[in-house]
Amino acid sequence: MARVKIGTYSLNLPESRWARIGIGGALVFLGLLGFLPVLGFWMIPAGFLVLATALPSVRRFNRRVAVSVKGWWIGRKPRPRSPAS
Repeated sequence: MARVKIGTYSLNLPESRWARIGIGGALVFLGLLGFLPVLGFWMIPAGFLVLATALPSVRRFNRRVAVSVKGWWIGRKPRPRSPAS
């Protein structure tokens, strides 16, 4: 059974690959309408997480984005100053 784990939360997904693709696609599409009152932009990354369980290309995309965001985040942090000699 496919599972998505975010922090301490775990969510079971349907075993059917096509159901996971449908749910993930719907989340991404509805997330693009996040400016509407009921929907939100949080649905886009959630949809990509669900799609990553069914599609290897999305899994690779998610991994590439995660690595580049982490590299950007580490590069942003101020570096400790070395003592003046």
